[in-house]
Amino acid sequence: MIALRRARTVDVDWLVALYSSDDVEPFLSGRRPRDAETIAAEIERSEREPELSGLMLIEVDGARAGALAYEEVSGPHRIVHLEGLAVDPDFRGRRLADDAARLAQRYLVDELGYHRIELACYGFNERAIAHAERSGFVREGVKRRAYLRHGEWQDAVLFALLAEELSRDG
Repeated sequence: MIALRRARTVDVDWLVALYSSDDVEPFLSGRRPRDAETIAAEIERSEREPELSGLMLIEVDGARAGALAYEEVSGPHRIVHLEGLAVDPDFRGRRLADDAARLAQRYLVDELGYHRIELACYGFNERAIAHAERSGFVREGVKRRAYLRHGEWQDAVLFALLAEELSRDG
């Protein structure tokens, strides 16, 4: 069974290892925290202000399998940004990220009342693009050569999901 739960201080070392692994790190935003101190601060904020930000763990039958994060972009307009999706390589190939994204979508819309969920991924990250589309997000455009990552300018593919587009099945 897959579940999302808010990250806790005891998860810091696991998150550092996940975000720093060679097959996860190249695909994460350059802004995604990777060190223990910054991740611990993100967890503290997530606990203190859960309606504004969250660092969530993806669990499969109680085992840590991945993580994702969200942060409010605009309170008055009820817009939230989903980011930092990473799945432990041992759990890949099961569409776990798709299920976790749907859980996150329901939480952000139904529990926190957001109207619009946004995300962006690097143009070279074909896995992330396919995941976003499978998870119900609508491609809205491309920010051309927007981010300097690993010494090269990268496009960002922009996606969003509106509350009324949220799938209510499965």
